[in-house]
Amino acid sequence: MCKYKPHVMEAPERKPPNRPLGFAVSLFVLVVHAAISACVVAEEINLHAIDRDSLLQFRSWVNDPKQSLSSWSGNKCGNWTGIECSNQTGRVVRVDLTGFNLSGPVHPSLCNLPMIESLVLAQNGFSGSIPACFGGLHSLEYLDVSRNMFRGAVPVEFSKLRRLRALVLAENFFLGGIIPGWIGKFSTELQKLDLGSNSFQGEIPQSLLYLSSLKYLDLSDNFLNGTLRDFNQSLEFLNLAANNLSGTIPCFSSSVQSLAVLNISSNSLVGGIPTCISFLRALRELNLSSNGLEYEISPRLIFSDKLLSLDFSFNSLSGRLPDKIAETSDKSGLVLLQLSHNSFSEEIPQGITELKSLQGLFLSHNHLTGEIPAAIGNLTYLQAIDLSYNSISGSIPLSLVGCFQLWELKLNNNNLSGDLLPELDALDSLKILDLGNNKLSGEIPLPLAGCKSLEIVNLRDNNLSGELNEAALKWSNLRLLSLSGNNFHGNLPYWIFSFELIQYIDLSGNNFSGFIPDGSFNVSSIFNSEELNRTDVSDPFVAISVKDAGNRQLGFEYDLQSVATIDLSDNWLQGEIPAGLIGLMGLECLNLSFNFLVGHIPSKVDEMKNLKTLDLSHNTLTGQIPASICSLRDLKLLNLSYNSLSGFVPGRQRFWRFPGAFAGNPDLCVEYSDKVCNKTASGPAESGAMLNRNREEGFVSFRVFWISASISFYVSVVAVFCSATARNYVLRPLKNEL
Repeated sequence: MCKYKPHVMEAPERKPPNRPLGFAVSLFVLVVHAAISACVVAEEINLHAIDRDSLLQFRSWVNDPKQSLSSWSGNKCGNWTGIECSNQTGRVVRVDLTGFNLSGPVHPSLCNLPMIESLVLAQNGFSGSIPACFGGLHSLEYLDVSRNMFRGAVPVEFSKLRRLRALVLAENFFLGGIIPGWIGKFSTELQKLDLGSNSFQGEIPQSLLYLSSLKYLDLSDNFLNGTLRDFNQSLEFLNLAANNLSGTIPCFSSSVQSLAVLNISSNSLVGGIPTCISFLRALRELNLSSNGLEYEISPRLIFSDKLLSLDFSFNSLSGRLPDKIAETSDKSGLVLLQLSHNSFSEEIPQGITELKSLQGLFLSHNHLTGEIPAAIGNLTYLQAIDLSYNSISGSIPLSLVGCFQLWELKLNNNNLSGDLLPELDALDSLKILDLGNNKLSGEIPLPLAGCKSLEIVNLRDNNLSGELNEAALKWSNLRLLSLSGNNFHGNLPYWIFSFELIQYIDLSGNNFSGFIPDGSFNVSSIFNSEELNRTDVSDPFVAISVKDAGNRQLGFEYDLQSVATIDLSDNWLQGEIPAGLIGLMGLECLNLSFNFLVGHIPSKVDEMKNLKTLDLSHNTLTGQIPASICSLRDLKLLNLSYNSLSGFVPGRQRFWRFPGAFAGNPDLCVEYSDKVCNKTASGPAESGAMLNRNREEGFVSFRVFWISASISFYVSVVAVFCSATARNYVLRPLKNEL
């Protein structure tokens, strides 16, 4: 293909000699005319007849739903999408059909292109075996059939491709077998080999360890085993992740000046991290995560300032976090530090706050203690910080607002105390705020509503109190709100269900009172939709992914994995269940247990097609159980126990799937397989509203107990001393001593 690109020259320092203006204009016109003529010639090249027929035969076998190959007609090569021809001969030299949504088997006629140098069929749905006749394309330098549905083994005929520079077979999940030994011998020109995300097994061939031309090797996500051995060529990219390689980490000493990416994560490597790894001076990305690595990190393990991403997570590393892990400079330095899921202990070292380029800091699931360093605010590029599941104490430092680009703040499951900082409203890019399972107190500061980007808010299991403020409606993109296990009080706000994207609301274990507000249940697109991707996770989980956005920038994304949930249990709510709440077709979990709700169960419960959990236990509900409940096919947990329900429940409704679901309803008869109507009064006699209450009722019961005990004691004393026989029996030992 001919592309005209104007060449811009810098002006010389000396003044050029005078030339007539007409000459300069004429020269410019000639250059432009020549370039345009060359392009026109390229577009008018006639496709060689043999190659044309071969391509049309190939197309005849292909399923092409988007008509991506509809331009394949006529003789002009420039009109054929994805085809490039030689300017001199008209023979096809390049075929690139990447992402054309083609499928079906590959017609062997594609092998009748003797001059082809590059063949790319990536990102389609081609199936069957990779044509062995590709091995006869002796001019081929680049072959990419990745991301298809090919199966079988690598054709042995490929060993004849002596000029091949790149072989990319990745992401054909049924392509596998033993990696052939000739793979590292057949072409002395081979620079790139990508067999990732397939089903190859066995050991890495010895020939690949010595192929001097090889620069890029990806064998990740296969079933390879054996001991990881050192490579003896100057590699630039090595990815062996997600296999079952064993042994210890080699030094890769032959690639000291060249290796930029090293990923050996998700294997079975053991031992410590050798300090020689830090001698790889060109290293930009290092991933050793998800292995069996242990011991402390040596203080001599200090990487160069070229390292951008470091991931040692999901190992058994221990000891103190290194005070210095990488060199830094004004224009370079570490941007991602991932050390979570290890056994690191002691305080967070001050040296981590000196990694000025850091954008992601992940230290969760360790045994860290002490306080969050006040100098954390110096990391002005920080976008994500996760210190969750440690034993960090103290308060949230005010300096944290200096991380003004913060996108995620996860400090949950620690021992943090003090009040929530109103200054956190300065973090206007914050999407995820997780401070759950700490000892935070006070009210939610009103300025926090200024974080308008918030989508995930988890403040559960703290000592927070006060009433909820309407200013929270500024969180217009809110998807998850968890305030359970606190001391919030007041009426349940009318706006609580007014978030359009809300997927999970948990206000359980508080002191909310009043009625469940009605009228805004139709706002949430999640709660009202049947056609959504569902998950089976019991607790909400936020999966964070980090991507290289280029230019030393990271891109952060998250995936909320949660069932659509409304949990208002263990409060002081009263009144009837709103009809709008029972009928949300997208809701998967509804828990209203341990309240003071009255009235009947709304009959349109059958509209909740995706409901998996329904818990209305320990209330004062009356009336009959709607027969429509039995039509909920996805229902896995049903609990209507300890209410005042009545009537007859026939056995054909298959409620026997939920043992104990009707206990504590004395007037309810449930027919079981023996055709006998069984009363459900068995079990504790306490009413649902009184069970498991340790607040005011607990205090009253405590006083009643001591009053009863005192009265019993005095009555017993009077009874003893009014009876001569009892008095002599009790006082006899005392008389003997006197």
